[in-house]
Amino acid sequence: MSSAESPSRSGPSWWPRLLGRLGVAPEEEGAGVPDAGSAPAGEPADDPGRPGRREGAGAEPHPPSLAPDGTHLQAALRTLELTVRRRLDGLLQGNHLGLVPGPGSEAGDARVYQPGDDVRRMDWSVTARTSEPHIRETIADRELETWLVVDLSPSLDFGTGGCEKRDLAVAACAAVVHLTQGGGNRIGAVVANGTGLVRLPARGGTAHAHGLMRRIAGTPRAPEGTRGDLVGALEALRNPPRRRGLVVVISDFLGDPDWSRALRALAVRHDVLAIEVGDLRDEELPDVGTVVLADPESGHSREVTTTPTLRRRFAAEAAAHRDRVATAIRAAGAGHLRLRTDRDWIADVVRFVVARKRGWSGQGTTAIGGRRSGAELDPAGGGRG
Repeated sequence: MSSAESPSRSGPSWWPRLLGRLGVAPEEEGAGVPDAGSAPAGEPADDPGRPGRREGAGAEPHPPSLAPDGTHLQAALRTLELTVRRRLDGLLQGNHLGLVPGPGSEAGDARVYQPGDDVRRMDWSVTARTSEPHIRETIADRELETWLVVDLSPSLDFGTGGCEKRDLAVAACAAVVHLTQGGGNRIGAVVANGTGLVRLPARGGTAHAHGLMRRIAGTPRAPEGTRGDLVGALEALRNPPRRRGLVVVISDFLGDPDWSRALRALAVRHDVLAIEVGDLRDEELPDVGTVVLADPESGHSREVTTTPTLRRRFAAEAAAHRDRVATAIRAAGAGHLRLRTDRDWIADVVRFVVARKRGWSGQGTTAIGGRRSGAELDPAGGGRG
């Protein structure tokens, strides 16, 4: 079994520091690094008959395998699109008004002037006809511009449930694309796999949406030992400044929350939604005796014995890390959606969006973003403020 984490570029790897706090010293860097998908000692690494493996993962509730070098990537994307459309159709339509409070640019109806109205909006032709001051109202721009910030670093090339975390991240992108496209809305993306950034401009239309998903799913896997760069992806979206809209950040958020400052800066201008993709083995160690933990972003590996004490303390440290991530996201005023490889991801999305719609206040918000609401929803345990 392997556990992969996503540390910052300058700091040490996440899980060696975690084991250090538990009293288990990691080995020297570069010593005996197994594959990211290595299995526990005595257990086959890739047995098609094992439950929860890649075979049959395309069936609900898990997304299909979306390996970038796969020969059936296009078919898998089509299957994913049909699944998303069937289960999410009609969930969000009509649930965002203006992107920011205040007047828009499209002319609306005229009404009688009231004290405090902006005299620059005076409609002189109606005023002359009626001999009573009138102002011309404007209609706020209802077109939404959505940006995806997609972290595809090596720590996501791992999964012990029905899919890899990478597959779940791409599936989350498909859900956001479906929920926000149409009506003149535009969507773009910044994709980071640790070796560089790919910027895909924001455009509208079905053809662009399909091309966007192909580019995201087809992003090559980074070589083992490559550090993720979520901070760089967030900063790339800030500079130059983008039109106000919705920003969806998709990552496993493993490692130190050094991205929190960039996330707060984005939330000043945009609605922000953070989608955290995770795996059961990010949260607890299996009771299998000897296990090999490997971090593909640093090259560290360590063979440990999963005693009850170690498992209990590992779970406590992992829970504390998740709390720090949730606190950083909440402090930025962003929405927080958790998805996991062993759960029905679309059901989690539906619960999140429905909860957002109940608390949706209209002007200046979106149902899946929720400007400055600070609310968090854990699909497994309900909402938390």
